[in-house]
Amino acid sequence: MSKLTDVPKRILIGRALRSDKLGETLLPKRIALPVFASDPLSSVAYAPGEVLLVLSIAGVSAYHFSPWIAVAVVVLMFTVVASYRQNVHAYPSGGGDYEVANTNLGPKAGLTVASALLVDYVLTVAVSISSGVENLGSAIPFVVEHKTLSAIVAIVLLTLMNLRGVKESGKLFAIPTYLFVAGVFIMILWGAFRGLVLGDSMHAPTSDYEIRPEHQGLAGFALVFLLLRAFSSGCAALTGVEAISNGVPAFRKPKSKNAATTLAAMGLLAVTMFCGIIGLAMATDVKMAENPAKDLIHNGAAVGESFVQDPVISQVAAAVFGDGSFFFIILAAATALVLFLAANTAYNGFPLLGSILAQDRYLPRQLHTRGDRLAFSNGIVLLAGAAILLVWIYGADSTRLIQLYIVGVFVSFTLSQTGMVRHWNRHLRTEKDPAKRRHMIRSRAINTFGAFFTGLVLVVVLATKFTHGAWVALLGMVIFYGTMTAIRRHYDRVAEEIAADETPSDESVRPSRVHSIVLVSKLHRPTLRALAYAKLMRTDHLEALSISVDAAETKALRQDWERRGINVPLKILDSPYREVTRPVIEYVKGLRRESPRDVVSVYIPEYVVGHWYEHLLHNQSALRLKGRLLFTPGVMVTSVPYQLESSEAAKKRARKRADWTAPGSVRRGPVERRQKEPTTKG
Repeated sequence: MSKLTDVPKRILIGRALRSDKLGETLLPKRIALPVFASDPLSSVAYAPGEVLLVLSIAGVSAYHFSPWIAVAVVVLMFTVVASYRQNVHAYPSGGGDYEVANTNLGPKAGLTVASALLVDYVLTVAVSISSGVENLGSAIPFVVEHKTLSAIVAIVLLTLMNLRGVKESGKLFAIPTYLFVAGVFIMILWGAFRGLVLGDSMHAPTSDYEIRPEHQGLAGFALVFLLLRAFSSGCAALTGVEAISNGVPAFRKPKSKNAATTLAAMGLLAVTMFCGIIGLAMATDVKMAENPAKDLIHNGAAVGESFVQDPVISQVAAAVFGDGSFFFIILAAATALVLFLAANTAYNGFPLLGSILAQDRYLPRQLHTRGDRLAFSNGIVLLAGAAILLVWIYGADSTRLIQLYIVGVFVSFTLSQTGMVRHWNRHLRTEKDPAKRRHMIRSRAINTFGAFFTGLVLVVVLATKFTHGAWVALLGMVIFYGTMTAIRRHYDRVAEEIAADETPSDESVRPSRVHSIVLVSKLHRPTLRALAYAKLMRTDHLEALSISVDAAETKALRQDWERRGINVPLKILDSPYREVTRPVIEYVKGLRRESPRDVVSVYIPEYVVGHWYEHLLHNQSALRLKGRLLFTPGVMVTSVPYQLESSEAAKKRARKRADWTAPGSVRRGPVERRQKEPTTKG
């Protein structure tokens, strides 16, 4: 069975790594950037389009607000980046937003942030993969025809890549991420050169289209609300920023410094690309509409359902490089690939956060354990399962999924930065050094501004997207919150129940007597071995127990027992309903009632077989008995194994795999082999 599962596992994820190799899997900054920042970097491919789509409700005349919205997004991005640079220095353990909120605002706020982040990470995978599949489907019809299946296959492949380890997956994702960044910068620089130096007139494919406004002549509160909604849509560019603060432990030393540097680089690249694309969209006269079939007008008529509205980045690339040119195709391919790989940010953030939550007893302890490749394998698999479920429910439709997006991330932003304000207030009360106080006051101002800004965005997102699907994200947060609270309550209750008392208790007092029972079905070698083993134990009373289901078999057993002269009394219980488990349980409970201070020790003979399918043919009654006896206080159960020939054959096969690494051996740590002591003759 072990070989059956281990060989495919090694082929898929590679050979297990020793615990002392953990330092070799840590990331340098050049790999950490694409690993942790692929989501915010790739979001510039659709964030400018989200801004223009919302503004189009008021018509083309509202487009002149887009540069101001871009400025607001840039200010928010730099504010959030500056705040998270403080986070990684103040809380380098990898807890990120969760640790900040938990430490400064209390466990309930920390759990709220953790719930928001977990939901956001699952949505990041679902949205990114669905978007990547849709982009790929424009070139490969089969993919779009089987969109859900293709998305699930993509998630499985991405999961396998991450199970091989963070460093290996980072190397795979670095090339497309850097290719995308380089392509966007070349487009911005070449577009600026053509427009400002050469004086060329660049036109997007939709430049001569018109937009039919849904609400014309908006003013006052309605206009302000529209601009706030456009701003909140543009804030999609900030998704994934928090992943670096949650992934500090994955960086090489000095961890905090490298994480802060990577965060700054990510922020600078993201805002430059975002502003550049918005600027070129204005210069090339890009048109976008929420409902292009009816609201985009060409030559006096609506474009109709057959019209495919290309993303802003594609239209700008067509205007700058030329539609179908080499650079256009390269950038289009890199954009589709980086959107597909943006899910990797979640694959590194979710397992790390899950590990910390498991350490705090809010999630199962298995999530705190590193796998064979020193990645948090259980967290990776859990994330993949949740994302697959979401993709299946929503049919891999990114338009529907994106409505659920960014709610969780702004919940975590707001609570985290509010927590950092509380953090600086606490330290300012005790700090006397003027220089350090000035630094803290400046940091507090940044965090205060960030908390206000992100809180405002959160309110706008909830107000504008709640009925469009944001309620699902909130429901997911409530489910995570309730589940983690229940898990913590369970772990606390168990810890309290099993805690050792300072004074002697019933568990530490030696029982008055031990009543041993050997279960017997037939008189064969396994039974004789169990009887012999039970005799070796220090017991006050030993008896054999058999359940009479068939009268002839019971009579043969009694005669054989007497013929062999076995000096252990045989007790036979009648079972008129042919049950085996219940009579044994009732008999054991009866012994406990008669002598509550006695311990009952039950010995169960079991076969040891060498093939997985043989387990289905043996030991079923023993398994049921053990399962029931576990719930009976004062009862100890001992399995007495008897190895069949097939188990010996399995043992010989195992010897041939001397270099085989047992699953989980890395988690148990390396075992030092003892040197054999020299033997002397004589």
